[in-house]
Amino acid sequence: MTNNPIVKGKLVCVALNDASQFEAMQAEFNEAPYKSAPTQPVLYFKPHNTWSTEGATVEWAMSEGQAAESMVVGASLAVVFGKECCRVSQEEALSYVGGYSLVHDFSLPELTYYRPDIKGKCLDGSAPIGSVVVPASDVADPQTLTVVTQVNGQTVSEMPVSNMVRSVAELISTISYIMTLQPGDVIAVGFPGQRAPIKQGDKVSSAIAGVIELNNVAGRA
Repeated sequence: MTNNPIVKGKLVCVALNDASQFEAMQAEFNEAPYKSAPTQPVLYFKPHNTWSTEGATVEWAMSEGQAAESMVVGASLAVVFGKECCRVSQEEALSYVGGYSLVHDFSLPELTYYRPDIKGKCLDGSAPIGSVVVPASDVADPQTLTVVTQVNGQTVSEMPVSNMVRSVAELISTISYIMTLQPGDVIAVGFPGQRAPIKQGDKVSSAIAGVIELNNVAGRA
């Protein structure tokens, strides 16, 4: 969405950063097609057509002219950059953060992490981002935050940032060596390994207590 108040450049998402999921998949990683566990962050983009905002209704996915049988949703802490960030150390990484928000990732069910899932992840309007950026100065340590997600008022996941394989600072440093991060760019640092299944019409709400919340509705086909 061109009117999104936060994303100005790119939205980079990190998969497989839930430590519980990563550990549970160790046996699977040793089999084809993986052959071994990833040693670097597993990244994917949510391109411009996916951007959306607080309160938006997210269109239900279509597959070959028919409504998709199922969709899932996950929520992540969103790290919003305040200044250009290129090849920085972990120690200095957080000084490039302008603030924090939330992002929902509505998608088709995740069946594999071996190749980027363009079909499942690039759905129009599938990445709503909070309408407010909480200044970095108001968050002493992002590792202490927990993202709680509810579907129709029922809690479906609690994702402590401290339970991630790679910390916010480590991710910023690593990604900054892959690409330059510009002011307004966003990193979604990690989603629950088990995405919540949703139905058409479901209300999805995520919050970091005392910091920010994000509310969306899964639309109809």
